[in-house]
Amino acid sequence: MAITRDDVIQALSTVAVDGGGTTLPASGRLSQVVVDPTNRVMFSIQIDPSEAERFERVRREAEGRILAMPGVSGVFASLTSERGPNAPPPRQPAPGAGAPPAPPRTGPALPGVRHIVAVASGKGGVGKSTTACNLALALHAQGLRVGLLDADIYGPSVPKLFGIEGKPRVIEGKVLEPMQGYGIKVMSIGFLIEADSAMIWRGPMVQSAITQMLRDVAWGDLDILVVDMPPGTGDAQLTMAQSTPLSGAVIVSTPQDLALIDARRAVSMFKKVSVPILGVIENMATFICPHCGGTSDIFGHGGARTEAARLEVPFLGEVPLTMVIRETSDAGRPVVATDQAGPQAEIYRGIARTLWSNLEGAPAGRAAPRIVIE
Repeated sequence: MAITRDDVIQALSTVAVDGGGTTLPASGRLSQVVVDPTNRVMFSIQIDPSEAERFERVRREAEGRILAMPGVSGVFASLTSERGPNAPPPRQPAPGAGAPPAPPRTGPALPGVRHIVAVASGKGGVGKSTTACNLALALHAQGLRVGLLDADIYGPSVPKLFGIEGKPRVIEGKVLEPMQGYGIKVMSIGFLIEADSAMIWRGPMVQSAITQMLRDVAWGDLDILVVDMPPGTGDAQLTMAQSTPLSGAVIVSTPQDLALIDARRAVSMFKKVSVPILGVIENMATFICPHCGGTSDIFGHGGARTEAARLEVPFLGEVPLTMVIRETSDAGRPVVATDQAGPQAEIYRGIARTLWSNLEGAPAGRAAPRIVIE
């Protein structure tokens, strides 16, 4: 039975948002309603931050109404907050001063998860998802309990990288059981939509999806949850920093100047929202010819190391550009899991050891900073 947007709106018309009986659709607070091909319903409710506690009841009631509809397979519903037109402007820094860091906000960590680490880049095409995948597997190879969340809503790559097909099982209510790949727990929006579907979503829908994949997945006890972020410094990064107590971020860049410009922006963004930089990884550092074994610095070499030193953040290591990494990634057989004795796997394991050392030296479960979206 196909669920339509009109069906959802009709069900939500029974949810009142105030004592006067104003319904959720009539309140002007309801975002665009999205129904995917599997009858999963997604929407968000616009609120002022001061209304969060009161509207959490509304959100739960709205979820219950939708889950009670015949044929609905799941609900992604969240509260979102953006600065309204009449809100006071943000405080400007004094002349010559940098922007002040966002004040910390206490936010609950994921139960049972010791550390949440974002793997990010300032731009696409630098191999961030491949790096996140192999880094998660290298951490698992140390005997750690690891999960991997693919937060790249517009371009989910983790299902392909892990060679995982199918959809996650609903355990109870709206809680999903993560998929399993090479011993780690995996979740991606790619498991919840058709492979060729285009995610034409605005910011609030992206925020809602990421929040739900964090909160409504049975992650269980983990030493570390690695989050493969989308490239750039937009809604997804802000949502993660606002709603999740990140232990830190890892920045992936190639060596050339064009990539490093955007990597600087990523570092700056995380610093402004009080998320520590756990390290920089230089990907595609050197091309290794599969025929003669010769090396060529196609994208330059050492740029990320130099930039890390300039920004006074740790440098985690270099990953070469090799046919083995590309072929295993395309085949859904990550090199760390399937070629454990190879030199590429050892490189990732070395980076993972350094990362974990840096991470254990930082406080776990930092308070999530409060962010106002302009």
